[in-house]
Amino acid sequence: MPSDASSPDARPFADRYLAVINQIVEITLKGKLRSKEQIYQQLVQDVEAGTGEIFERCLATRFEETQTQLQIDDELKQAKATRILRALQAIQGEWERYQKEQHLTAAVSTATRSIIESSSEDTLVTWLDWVDPNQTNALSTDQLKALVQSLNQSISTKKIEQPQVIQQLVAGIDSGLATQQRLEDHVIRWIYDVPTAIGFEGTPSQWGPWKLWAEQVTSPLPKQLFQVITTNQSIEETIQRQSTIAVRDWVELVIVLQFLQRGLVTWFEKQPYDSKWGTKQSVATFLTFAVIWNQLSLGFERASSLSPDDRHRLSQGCFQMMLQILRRFSQQPYFPMYGGVFALFGGNDLKETLNYLDEPLRQVPGTQEKARILTLLGYSRRALGDYDRAIEFHQQALDIARSATDQACEIANLNHLSRIYVAQKDYTEAIGYSQRALVLARQVGDRLGEANALTNLGYSEIVSARQLEHIDPDEYELPISYLQQGLQLSEKLGDRQSQSLCYHSLGIAYVLIEQPQAAIPYLEKGFQAAQKSGDLYLQGLNLLYLAEAHYSLGHREQALFAAFVSMYLLEQIQANEWRQAAGLLTILEGQLGDTFQTMRSQYRSAIVPIIGVDGYDHLPVLLEHYKQSLG
Repeated sequence: MPSDASSPDARPFADRYLAVINQIVEITLKGKLRSKEQIYQQLVQDVEAGTGEIFERCLATRFEETQTQLQIDDELKQAKATRILRALQAIQGEWERYQKEQHLTAAVSTATRSIIESSSEDTLVTWLDWVDPNQTNALSTDQLKALVQSLNQSISTKKIEQPQVIQQLVAGIDSGLATQQRLEDHVIRWIYDVPTAIGFEGTPSQWGPWKLWAEQVTSPLPKQLFQVITTNQSIEETIQRQSTIAVRDWVELVIVLQFLQRGLVTWFEKQPYDSKWGTKQSVATFLTFAVIWNQLSLGFERASSLSPDDRHRLSQGCFQMMLQILRRFSQQPYFPMYGGVFALFGGNDLKETLNYLDEPLRQVPGTQEKARILTLLGYSRRALGDYDRAIEFHQQALDIARSATDQACEIANLNHLSRIYVAQKDYTEAIGYSQRALVLARQVGDRLGEANALTNLGYSEIVSARQLEHIDPDEYELPISYLQQGLQLSEKLGDRQSQSLCYHSLGIAYVLIEQPQAAIPYLEKGFQAAQKSGDLYLQGLNLLYLAEAHYSLGHREQALFAAFVSMYLLEQIQANEWRQAAGLLTILEGQLGDTFQTMRSQYRSAIVPIIGVDGYDHLPVLLEHYKQSLG
């Protein structure tokens, strides 16, 4: 504990530091101060470790005295006091520099010691702890440079018994920092080079940063990784085929990927002109890099040409990097508690992405961060129709959230469970979970959770009531009012994801009570809101029920357009409901005959902006695949 400046033990230090301050002031007043560096060096020489608070108190005392002198009605004394004040301000500036340097030095010294004292098997894991952005003492770029010097010094003075891994680590940090500097001006340049780029969605070879980054780097491992992603090859299989991977190359990759991810997220978060777009891309960035690290981990684990030690060490290092990213992501205010992975990985295989993320999480102990990640994965599993796995995720997340007192996460999982039980036609459970979510959300003031709970409660009660043979239309008034309340609240909050769910639920409610004309405006707005939030699942669902509403009204053209787009979007994320859209299209084709293809062609200009030319061309193939599956 540092001594208080007023304690008896601190008195000798206080007297000495006041003398040091006065000496520097006198030198300054006499014009004998050569530079500010002279002040800094005197502070280094005279201030002892652990007594910084005493020095600061002494400096503050001299500032107070000088400020008092400035109030005296004497021009000569005021002029001298002004010069003293400037000298004290110079001391203050160098003191702040001294503290910053001391902090840097202390962190680097501690990091050096922990790395040197670790076993060769644990060296990389120990270093990764020091670059973990979740830690308050994570090393900055300047500190990494200082760490290189400190470790080199330890190697040269033979303080390390087995220096090989440390030498590889040092070389990797050096190379990583050099590559980072080369990429400095290219982190976000790709966004301006391709005006139509939408972040990490789409085919990497068409847009995105990977091709550009591959052109800028010379080191083999980062270059190969970027090229593999650009050509849409498997990272896991590429790494699995490697015969050798130097530790230095892997360390360089850590620094480079961490730098790029951090730079992208920082830039996306600062987009005031379209903050929702920036938020969406920040989420995509976190998940993209997490999946990359997990693919690398699996690749190293199965790289049979590498030694068992290297396989384990590099695989575990990659796994640790993935967890660092996911934990950092889960702490962000924009973490999508009511969204899913598929909303951010257009063109990727959802099942593969989920497997990359959910399997390794079984090894992680229960934490608040894990609960939030499981929530995200559970929502995505529901979209696949994998209800049992989704319930397992949400129940586990619910238990962890309660233990961690993460009430927003607890409410979100109650809401998600309600929706799953509706899909399973277990309406009693669905209503029960939505009621619990609503009560808790109102107790803690979670307005977003309340909006979703109201929507789920209204929706659950409507589909439950519809099972009865005889029901008074007035019975629908209360659940419809819940849905309206949820919609109003989500609109007030400006949350696109929840708005889309509310519009969708209201639209389906009117379809179920056989009022399709009333359903159409809600489903159209639900689709628009889902587009803005990037949720492909809700986009597809809104269009599916919009198609059915139009079909029931005899609007075949509108039904055909909505069903085609719905079928494609839902099949892209492998949601089971794509077959429902395909079934409606098959009926329409039977009714329209040759006119069916003509109408599809007429809607080409409206369909292509949503799913692209390739998507439009794939529609007949998809429909034929559905027909063949019927036998």
